[in-house]
Amino acid sequence: PQLPYLIDGPTKVTQSNAILRYLARKHKMCGDTEEEILRVDLLQNHIVDLCTSFARLCYSPDFEKLKPAYLEQVPGKLRELSRFLGSRSWFAGEKLTFVDFLAYDFLDMHRMFVPECPELQGNLGRFLQRFEALEKISAYMKSGRFIRTPIFGWTATWGST
Repeated sequence: PQLPYLIDGPTKVTQSNAILRYLARKHKMCGDTEEEILRVDLLQNHIVDLCTSFARLCYSPDFEKLKPAYLEQVPGKLRELSRFLGSRSWFAGEKLTFVDFLAYDFLDMHRMFVPECPELQGNLGRFLQRFEALEKISAYMKSGRFIRTPIFGWTATWGST
């Protein structure tokens, strides 16, 4: 089979986003109301776009040349996410959904990439703290199995070590 794959009883799924959506549906983490489901769909696609843009930068042989322009855009991108989160505990509402994992991943990468970024304070900073304080996430992050880096493959200019 292709990698990654998931075998869950009679269900066999390949492709990471299909696996993610399957598990999210199974564990009721796709939103409960139409508004929450819409917010999940919007954020999932937006985060994929943001992560794709970041990965292109990090894998580019012109990383150093492209980095300043990317850094100029980071505050605006983070302010958009901050406004979308608003005063909610989680991006879709008051219940954790699978897009919170995607958002956490993107924000955590940027916390490493631009540690002094003021946009990662405030509600985005509180979101990161809330996520890391989740019982199972906290236990995992304290375990010997947790590995913060590498973020990207060995051919990436940034995040490969």
